[in-house]
Amino acid sequence: MYICIDLKSFYASVECVERGLDPMTTNLVVADMSRTEKTICLAITPSMKALGIKNRCRVFEIPKDVEYIAAVPRMQLYIDYAAEIYGIYLKYISKDDIHVYSIDEAFMDVTDYLKMYGMTARELGSKIIGEIYDRLGIRATCGIGTNLYLTKIALDISAKHAEDFIGELDEEIYRKTLWNHKPLTDFWRVGKGIARKLADYGIFTMKDVAEADEELLYRLFGIDAELLIDHAWGREPVTMQDIKNYHSQTNCISSGQVLASDYSYDDCRLIVKEMMDLLCLELVSKNLVTSSVTLHLSYSSRLGIDSAHGTARINDETNADVILVPAVVKLYEEIADPRYTIKRVNITCNNVVTEQYHQYSLFTDDNTLDRNRKVQEAVLSIKDRYGKNAILKGMNLEEHGTTRERNTQIGGHRSGV
Repeated sequence: MYICIDLKSFYASVECVERGLDPMTTNLVVADMSRTEKTICLAITPSMKALGIKNRCRVFEIPKDVEYIAAVPRMQLYIDYAAEIYGIYLKYISKDDIHVYSIDEAFMDVTDYLKMYGMTARELGSKIIGEIYDRLGIRATCGIGTNLYLTKIALDISAKHAEDFIGELDEEIYRKTLWNHKPLTDFWRVGKGIARKLADYGIFTMKDVAEADEELLYRLFGIDAELLIDHAWGREPVTMQDIKNYHSQTNCISSGQVLASDYSYDDCRLIVKEMMDLLCLELVSKNLVTSSVTLHLSYSSRLGIDSAHGTARINDETNADVILVPAVVKLYEEIADPRYTIKRVNITCNNVVTEQYHQYSLFTDDNTLDRNRKVQEAVLSIKDRYGKNAILKGMNLEEHGTTRERNTQIGGHRSGV
């Protein structure tokens, strides 16, 4: 038996609680109004959802006749609340049986706890979400299922329509109550693209998927059809232990940002330098090195043209900014089209490994790299002690640089600190 707990409109609920307001009856939006009206709302309260306003809408999409409170994002505050809620989970369930799916959602394998507590899964779930509300004023919903998939569906679909905000499914109940549910996009991992492909063949429900020709599904979706077929029947072989035992064969570190406005070719070169410089510091802090870096550029959406993409390969595994920054800038100059403005930048350090395991090239200038490493470690030490903006490079002070602002953010949003 599994349970999954989701904190309702989490960011918006936290802002309401901090103001002594009820998120179920208060119209509140979490969004940085200092940005444009196209800014995405990170969260809206349930009362606004009841008006038909979509979660994660843009500010300009909120009807003009709706009055609401605009709360500036405070990401550190939300992290603090989430940590306290995780502490509540730990009162009942071992961390080995908890999988944190996102800041506001967590799965728990409660199989071995029900007999110990003398409770049903519903009673345990109710007790946990009740304590969250009593201690922090945050309402939560709970899904219960006999596998991880059914638990997620019970949370996303069934719990929303339950008076106690708890949904419960097993394979039989799933097929009896949700096989004909529409739209298909309500089901986990069924996006609009998959739903459109299925609709082209007259497949509109999970029952239709279960009864469809499997060869057709494999032709449409490849190996992913196996997952779709399993889920259509309410099956899921992955367990909590599988999740805990999983280790990726390769690892990477990435950074991305959506620029506040469309950046010119020259101005975006500065952004690429800043981002790669910060990634180098992150590699040093984690004692990691990389031998290739991938750069992805998305041009302004109004241009309607393809993005640019490329990879710079380094002769030796390294985390030195004197090597990686010039390599990525060179890559940028090779793949970016100077005629077009750029809206989004993503950089990924591929196949990162622990530094002690890599072998140096015979052509590496050890003295230069040693001096560079000492500088990077000194910069990290100052930032750790006095804050990320305590020491900056000249490029960070240029007009179109974004590092100073990003250093005050968490996940691209204001930290509130």
